Amino acid sequence: MVVRAGARRLQEHRRRIADRRFALRLAGAAAVAALATAPFALLVALVERQWTPLHRIDENAARRLHSLATDHPAWTRTLRVMSDWVWDPLTLRCAVLAVTVWLLYRRAWRLAAWSATTAVTGGLIGLWAKLLVERARPSLSDPVAHAPGYSFPSGHAMTAATSCAILLLIALSLVPRRGRPVCWALAVASVVGVGFTRVALGVHWFSDVVGGWLLGAAVVTLTTWAFEAWRTDAGLRRTPPAQGLEPELRTERPEEPQTRAA
Repeated sequence: MVVRAGARRLQEHRRRIADRRFALRLAGAAAVAALATAPFALLVALVERQWTPLHRIDENAARRLHSLATDHPAWTRTLRVMSDWVWDPLTLRCAVLAVTVWLLYRRAWRLAAWSATTAVTGGLIGLWAKLLVERARPSLSDPVAHAPGYSFPSGHAMTAATSCAILLLIALSLVPRRGRPVCWALAVASVVGVGFTRVALGVHWFSDVVGGWLLGAAVVTLTTWAFEAWRTDAGLRRTPPAQGLEPELRTERPEEPQTRAA
């Protein structure tokens, strides 16, 4: 009994240390992602003004997709429904919020913290980048859609990248192996689809969308690194992203040391 009590106290002490490190790493990941935005936005601003090849790509993509949109009104209405409702940032954020609340109910406290931190950090960095770059949206004749605010990076694209990554990495922890390709396909299709609709509707340049994807991927990578480091500190086995962040979600008591694999 004494040995068991001692081992339990050691596990609890290790968990407290891991939690403190996890909080610091999450905050550090968010700070690093925020600092990385400034030079990235500056680079994009310089490219926008001086690098002719990127400007040509943006112009050609906007012109060709805009022609398709004006020539096919029914297709354009479908794109607007997908962009304004199905893949709208509010819709995706509500989905992440619902999943985060469910994680709290399941007592997966650290995974819920990762989910919330990733979503909030992505939103704040995207807003900061827009204000820093102040890039104007495309100005097209006979526009089929309008959007307020600055253009770079695409808020829709960045929110899709962060939100779909959050939902995917949690879903992969729950679904059986044969269902994982479906999860990947839905996530990738959503992220790519969001980017396509924003350019096709003429409210973003192609480089805006790429910028949103890159920033979203950077935020997810940094916060996921913090979560994986916590698992190592807490004595839980490391898992590849293809298996999800926390396989213990399938059990009654997630984030418990006794659930780790040998």
